[in-house]
Amino acid sequence: MKWSEICIHTAQEAIEPISHILHESGASGVVIEDPADLVKDRDTTFGEIYDLNVEDYPEEGVVIKAYLPVNSFLAETVDGIKKEINGLLVYDFDLGANKVTISEVNEEEWATAWKKYYHPVKISERFTIVPTWENYEKVSTDELIIELDPGMAFGTGTHPTTVMSLQALERTVKAGDTVIDVGTGSGVLSIGAALLGASNVQALDLDEVAVRSARENIELNQVGNVVTVGQNNLLQGIEGPVDIVVANILAEVIVRFVDDAAKVLKPGGMFITSGIISAKKEDVKKALTGAGFVIQEVTLMEDWVAIIAQNKLNK
Repeated sequence: MKWSEICIHTAQEAIEPISHILHESGASGVVIEDPADLVKDRDTTFGEIYDLNVEDYPEEGVVIKAYLPVNSFLAETVDGIKKEINGLLVYDFDLGANKVTISEVNEEEWATAWKKYYHPVKISERFTIVPTWENYEKVSTDELIIELDPGMAFGTGTHPTTVMSLQALERTVKAGDTVIDVGTGSGVLSIGAALLGASNVQALDLDEVAVRSARENIELNQVGNVVTVGQNNLLQGIEGPVDIVVANILAEVIVRFVDDAAKVLKPGGMFITSGIISAKKEDVKKALTGAGFVIQEVTLMEDWVAIIAQNKLNK
């Protein structure tokens, strides 16, 4: 199948509205090449490697890329995109160079080109995320390797919310613990819990694609003897008691099942939550304390928050 890459050279303030226009026009995702990323301060506490090629970035402004299938409607779609972008001028958006170019790529090239940006990343004292196509040797005997093949459906395991969740698990999981991973996605948190010595992990997700992806990654990491994957809506119908519940999902979703988390956790058990944008932090903290949790730790990374809360001891 042929795909058309639409490339828009614009200004930073136009990223959000143009990305919205591209999504509404049928693009399933966008790539943003912002030269500010080349000089952005990075947290290298754990030795993260950021391999950015300066040649991929414009000298000024930003480049937004998206992919559309080549079909009989492509010309009309691109024309409509251009008109909508130009329409942003009415709202005083700075469009910068406002240059739109089109090129054709093969599906095979489009589906694998992003892999060149994904390398092994050490995200905590013990965890290193490694893509399946990379060869990597442990640098210490206690290093824990999580292999991931995110494909086109899930991320690489290095988003701040995932990093904070894995770091929280590293500080919390003890040998023999039982764990429930709500909204497992790629299964990375369940794999992490198993590698840390959990005796039983339930990985739950409502999305069928997530369930399949998690099962594949769990098999890849050889933790199927500890982790079971199931399709489920949050914690509905799930019984405990367990030692830890972890959920890396939206704040709006977390607040909906804090009471269920309290019910399935043992007294003194830990609820690790992430996926929380900083503006929603207080909403989640209020919901947790209202359900009887005691906030133990709040972590901030970029504009994201992770919270560790302990279930009340006397129930």
